Amino acid sequence: MTTTNKTSLRANQRRGLHACWRSLRMLAVATVVGAALAGCTGEQFQKGYILPPGALEQIPIGASQDQVLIVMGTPSTVATLDGEVFYYISQRSERPVAFMNQKVVDQRVIAIYFDKNRRVRRLANYGLQDGKIFDFISRTTPTSGQEMSYLTPLFKLLSFN
Repeated sequence: MTTTNKTSLRANQRRGLHACWRSLRMLAVATVVGAALAGCTGEQFQKGYILPPGALEQIPIGASQDQVLIVMGTPSTVATLDGEVFYYISQRSERPVAFMNQKVVDQRVIAIYFDKNRRVRRLANYGLQDGKIFDFISRTTPTSGQEMSYLTPLFKLLSFN
């Protein structure tokens, strides 16, 4: 074999090795990227109170405060507005991919109003609809006053974004 043939044979072998290494590197990169993306599935987060299914239906108007505590548990906070009010506060958020920011999907404040005799006077399930505080039970937006001045900071506190 001549020197030129040996040199070209070695050059061909080196090119073949370089092509093989390039293919292996591309395969390794594709595997790492695929594994990273597979681990980035969406997540859901629940903060605060989790409402048990059917809990509000178990609290009729006129129920005692003790009955409410048995069904709903300890409130997130308590206020005294023309009687006592139990507030149960929750927020649900999600993110489609693990490294993205969370997006708030739902915010709720369940309010149970009591009269002077510690009996349920009214139930409300406040959330945000079109950017305004909305009661999903009575389907009304609360008017300004004592109640609104207490609910607004609660929703601002929940909105971390």
